[in-house]
Amino acid sequence: MYSIIVVPPSCGSVAEQLRIGTGDRIEFGRAETDSGGLTIAHEGVSRVAGEIAAHRTFWLLSNLSEDQTYVVENPEGAGEHIKVAPGRVDAPVPFELSRVTLPAAGDLLSFDVWAPRHAFRSVERRGLEGAGTVPAFALDRTKRYFAVLTALCERRLRGEPRAPLPAVEEIVERLRPSWPKVSRSAVYWNIDYLAVKLRLRPGPETAEPGRRTHGKKESLASLALRFDLVREDDLMVLAPVPSGAKR
Repeated sequence: MYSIIVVPPSCGSVAEQLRIGTGDRIEFGRAETDSGGLTIAHEGVSRVAGEIAAHRTFWLLSNLSEDQTYVVENPEGAGEHIKVAPGRVDAPVPFELSRVTLPAAGDLLSFDVWAPRHAFRSVERRGLEGAGTVPAFALDRTKRYFAVLTALCERRLRGEPRAPLPAVEEIVERLRPSWPKVSRSAVYWNIDYLAVKLRLRPGPETAEPGRRTHGKKESLASLALRFDLVREDDLMVLAPVPSGAKR
């Protein structure tokens, strides 16, 4: 049974995809292999650049280059990635969908690896007595501050992990359809409130006010995306309010 699918660069059809089962390995690199590995025809790619091994619901990446670090990104995430240093063998990759990027003589070449859907067990408390666990981050998705946080993270949630954060003026315009009376001061207030609520510390008092605000936004977005406080499904809070509805 095949468990891992490797999608070559510029893959044009399903027939070009490579399928490997648990315990199997394939090499990738500039040199063609007799074993049906992945050939990446670029002078900046090592002849034998690396190896992929399937292991149940995840896969392993070996970096066999001499001096290039490989980056494996989660295209569905918001900047999630791992780095695999030269010579590293069997680095586990936990993403269901992965994009492997190889630096190659000034170019960035990439191919995709698809792993099986992750399996989950129920996390509900069953018959456990005593007080419940205090939530790590208590956020109310119906409040204005959550809409501000969602607008702050929107670009990265939509698949642009390195996108710059929106300016306050852009957040105001993004929120206006669902919050007609929104203002710059209201957005600033909610950013400050979130920084306190999520126990983030402002920048040094000696920093310029603008830089402190930008640093606070970056810290909020980084924390929210790292711990899934805001997910792609939450973008619905930015939808315009139907005529006659109250918020």
